[in-house]
Amino acid sequence: MINFNIPPCIGNEYEYVKDAIESHKICGDGKYTKKCHEWMEKRFDAQKVLLTTSGTTALDMALMLSDIQPGDEVIVPSFTFSSTATAPVTVGAKLVFVDIRPDTMNIDENKIEKAITDRTKVIIAMHYAGVSCDMDKIMEIARKHNLIVIEDAAQGVMSTYKGRPLGTIGDLGCYSFHETKNFSMGEGGALVINNSKYNERAEILREKGTNRARFFRGQVDKYTWVDKGGSYLPSELNAAYLWGQLLKADEITEDRMSTWNIYREAFNTLVKNGRLEIQNIPEECTHNAHMFYIKCKDLEDRTNFISYMKENGVGCVFHYVPLHSAPAGIKFGRFDGEDIYTTKESERLVRLPMYYGLSKEDAEYVTETALKYFNE
Repeated sequence: MINFNIPPCIGNEYEYVKDAIESHKICGDGKYTKKCHEWMEKRFDAQKVLLTTSGTTALDMALMLSDIQPGDEVIVPSFTFSSTATAPVTVGAKLVFVDIRPDTMNIDENKIEKAITDRTKVIIAMHYAGVSCDMDKIMEIARKHNLIVIEDAAQGVMSTYKGRPLGTIGDLGCYSFHETKNFSMGEGGALVINNSKYNERAEILREKGTNRARFFRGQVDKYTWVDKGGSYLPSELNAAYLWGQLLKADEITEDRMSTWNIYREAFNTLVKNGRLEIQNIPEECTHNAHMFYIKCKDLEDRTNFISYMKENGVGCVFHYVPLHSAPAGIKFGRFDGEDIYTTKESERLVRLPMYYGLSKEDAEYVTETALKYFNE
């Protein structure tokens, strides 16, 4: 069976985790946490990066920093993971769902402005499959209406928009290092802070509402509870595991891109014949091969395709069920305008196996099996 996903492991993670254990500093903010911060800040030219316990808690922190008041509204795509929506809901916001673009599955930037009301405070731009939203247009709308932009770049580490790393364009950015992502620490994430005015409060929120970070820098003679917050600081063991992967980030990305290109080449003829659609990468974007998806004719075709692939030893999966149709989505939000593409396109999409270390032979077996289905 060719699995849909296998968590990445280069091999040198063992050395760093062992070193963290032997240092007797495993609770976080040790040398490996600092190394990861410095690497991302330098590589992505980011103002400040803080590791978090997950991509979800990075989003939680971003919404807390946005100073949302009960009843304020946050604009989000409906085609996304629940974390994109639970973060605003947790701080008391109402969700306003906006339709997606069928070519990228990202929020339709041309439908955002119509969804803005006098209660709107934040736009969340989720970069699906590591392919950027139209950030120029989104930032233009946000500046016009004095709104905060949060990039949900959980899938976008190492991707760019017009040369700028995803997560560094909006006011705040959020990464995920879950086991399903290109780079993993098991469970983990990072908050990217692109405006220094958020720096100090972000540290406080991350350290259970205390000014502990200032104390360790010698800026105060003792630390105390000063604000709300949570336990958003990951273990040093997780950071050590991630450090091993960041050092090989280019190698991991190149490996995944090799698989992505095998898939793209194999399906070109079917795409030209209109039998299926494959992932589209806009000219202004570079992507990180986070996933490779195809779009079947309809839901029935997709169901049959997934069953056929499974019967032939290949794990394929669909993705999000639109949030506005979920019980919590109905309770906490509303869909602005018409759902033209969100549901229709989500029912056609299926993801093929994609992970570091997937062999060329296995990738070719995936495409050969898929082509048999479509040609039959």
